[in-house]
Amino acid sequence: MENNNNKDNKLNIELPEDIADGVYSNLAVITHSQSEFVCDFVQIMPGMPKAKVRSRVIMTPENAKRLLHALQDNIRKFEENLGTIKDGNSDLPPINFGTPPTEA
Repeated sequence: MENNNNKDNKLNIELPEDIADGVYSNLAVITHSQSEFVCDFVQIMPGMPKAKVRSRVIMTPENAKRLLHALQDNIRKFEENLGTIKDGNSDLPPINFGTPPTEA
């Protein structure tokens, strides 16, 4: 039996400069089909009737579930160190507000 060593499984992740700045989003719209999840990250400006999608991430259902678990783990660690995150901002629509599912 082979010994799987983490040193052999390193992944070199490149972060291009134009992506490193990130994109600000204060709303996520999540839709799905049988084969993919689509996460649109939106920036809403107060008093403006329109909002713009700033970034779209498309992933498999398996990777969406991995993302969910990673977020849960990171939120748990954050709250252990820095206190409970309040989630009662009523000025914004819900994260997923009934948009139709995407077609694959």
